[in-house]
Amino acid sequence: MSLLQPYVNLKVLVVTVDGRVLVGNLKGTDQTANIILEKCHERVFSMEGTETVPLGLYMIRGDSIATIGEIDAEKEEELDISEFKAEPLPPTKV
Repeated sequence: MSLLQPYVNLKVLVVTVDGRVLVGNLKGTDQTANIILEKCHERVFSMEGTETVPLGLYMIRGDSIATIGEIDAEKEEELDISEFKAEPLPPTKV
């Protein structure tokens, strides 16, 4: 059983090793931590604001995931993500 199994069917945020931020509903995972996100979108941060890029059904290889966590859907609805201003995340160093 994968450690990610309890997150299946929940809304999650994934940060990849190359600095991308992806949000979607976790639909499945396997023993190597590959994941499938439904209704996925990428949050692209900049000092002008945050752009949301829809991706749809999206698969992410387990070895490219830096961290993953559940999103509180109620709190997220209260936020205007497009107003967030931040530098993009740099890639992680190996």
